[in-house]
Amino acid sequence: MPIMRPLFTFKARKNMTTPNHTIYAGPQYNGKASKRMHVMAKPIGAVCNLDCDYCYYLSKQDLLEYKKGCSPQLSKADLENYIKQYIEQQNTPEIIFSWQGGEPTLLGLDFFRRVVELQEKYRPSGVIISNDLQTNGVLLNDAWCSFLRKNNFLVGLSIDGPELLHNAYRVNKAGRGTFKQVMKAVTLLHKHQVSFATLTCVNNLTANEPVAVYRFLRDVVRSPQIQFIPIVEQKNFRQTAPQKWQQQDVLVWSDKKLAPSQTDSVMEHWSVSAEQWGEFLCAVFDEWLKADVGRVFVQYFEAAAQAWMGNGNPLCQLNQLCGKGLAMEPNGDVYSCDHYVYPDYRLGNIHEQQLDNLAFSPRQQRFGYNKSNSLTKQCNRCDYLFTCLVIVLKTAL
Repeated sequence: MPIMRPLFTFKARKNMTTPNHTIYAGPQYNGKASKRMHVMAKPIGAVCNLDCDYCYYLSKQDLLEYKKGCSPQLSKADLENYIKQYIEQQNTPEIIFSWQGGEPTLLGLDFFRRVVELQEKYRPSGVIISNDLQTNGVLLNDAWCSFLRKNNFLVGLSIDGPELLHNAYRVNKAGRGTFKQVMKAVTLLHKHQVSFATLTCVNNLTANEPVAVYRFLRDVVRSPQIQFIPIVEQKNFRQTAPQKWQQQDVLVWSDKKLAPSQTDSVMEHWSVSAEQWGEFLCAVFDEWLKADVGRVFVQYFEAAAQAWMGNGNPLCQLNQLCGKGLAMEPNGDVYSCDHYVYPDYRLGNIHEQQLDNLAFSPRQQRFGYNKSNSLTKQCNRCDYLFTCLVIVLKTAL
């Protein structure tokens, strides 16, 4: 999941009226129609220095048939091609680059120094270039944090809560917990005043300790922005793309096989159940409401407030329209979403087609509208559809 940033916040303005109809002008920039896209670049693919049990991306090494013994990464020429396309094919006052993995810090500081140089080389006058970087924090040191601060990177740091909860699933290749290393990263980020957000995976264990997790992030980590991510995967997710299941694997919402705790469940055991996820958010909300409103930024609550005020939910999984966050692998292959990096959802390759043609293609538009167009009768009758539209856990449709 990308770090929360508003991507599409424009409103159409009335331009002219004819006797029969009113014509509205779309958002403009530099006298032309505004054009904006967002890609989560994975310059090292699924390669990572950790071996988290619930990771949805590590298995891409097998699915996408990475060469054995090789760590894929964007070449210097391909990196420049990507940055050039990404900048030149947008028309907007701010262009946001997102760097994910795998673990992007494995590429080293020189790679990202080159990123900043190329961005400045192709940056149009007056346009702001922003970067965000998702990391497990293990490799962060003073040099890294000094660079991130100097170049105004927004860092997404993965941390699942207090030590026992974090170490349950977030382990290194030797199976050892990574909590102490991540807490060192927290100290460094504060020391260098790096802008960061925490990304906390809510799984079958952390879901049982909502207040403890929240207080830890608030009081110990002192997270400027708290993001919770529900971990929900079917057992066949490593090979089978979402919405491409066999008929026998498509279950109705009430089916007990959707409960991760059931022995015959189709879900991975570390998944959070729907009930757990709801209870987790409610418990955290009650704690947040006591004294933290306006003081502690919790992504889900801020997004819900926007929806209740009629502004639409800024989170892609809760918005009516999906498909605004594409993913790109090191070889230039582009996919509809970073949770849909499967051959079934490959849009094309930036070395063969223009990136904007892939991002705004009819196929990607169909992907974006498929969520709201395929809602169940139960969802369509719900009084709260306007604020929940819709967190589709990628199982029961």
